[in-house]
Amino acid sequence: MPRERRVLVADDEPAARRGVRMLLAAYPDFVVAGESRDGRQALEAIERLRPDAVFLDIQMPELGGIDVIRLRTPERMPAVVFLTAHDRYAISAFDVEAVDYLVKPVTEARFARAMRRLSARLETRDEASAMPTIAVSTSRGALLLRLDEVEWIESAGHYARVWSRGRGYLLRQPLDRLEARVRPHGFMRVHRRAIVRLGAVRALETAGDGGGFAMLMGGTRVPVARRRKAVLADAVALPG
Repeated sequence: MPRERRVLVADDEPAARRGVRMLLAAYPDFVVAGESRDGRQALEAIERLRPDAVFLDIQMPELGGIDVIRLRTPERMPAVVFLTAHDRYAISAFDVEAVDYLVKPVTEARFARAMRRLSARLETRDEASAMPTIAVSTSRGALLLRLDEVEWIESAGHYARVWSRGRGYLLRQPLDRLEARVRPHGFMRVHRRAIVRLGAVRALETAGDGGGFAMLMGGTRVPVARRRKAVLADAVALPG
């Protein structure tokens, strides 16, 4: 049985919101969980309702649709289908990874094409969500990082710092406890202060003390203890 998808409709025009509801009626797997009439309401509703998708008007009072995405950040947004009366914002829409861009009034045929794209995006997200995640704190709230997006983890006193795409996120958990959690998912302790994801290792360098460095795909050099070097080389099938 197909999974039910929760949708938020955010548009300052009541007629436009009704129009989206009517078009969505042909897609029983998509249920309208709420409506918002401006950007502020949309931000609150996204946080409260956690919809799978949002039909988001680009031009709304105070905050437009693109402002909503930038304030929440793209990685914390549901899938977005933009609604607008103008086509001049299309480039900006796709810059923030929108699924589609609908110019009002929307025909059934054009809406159907958008729904196919939306369904495909949500299925891709479902597959991605099967990968274990780790919750880290940011200035804008909690962020779930997929473990296959993490490159390495370093000790930070009684805490750990998780590195992904060149950015470090502090995690209030000691490295020893974190090691047990991530080891089954392709991670290895290579130093008393470092854990690496094996899939992120691109090369090994030898140091004068017999240890070395793991070169990661982003260019980071992570220290490798002498007694762990051969084990790491075997695990990643690289010359050590």
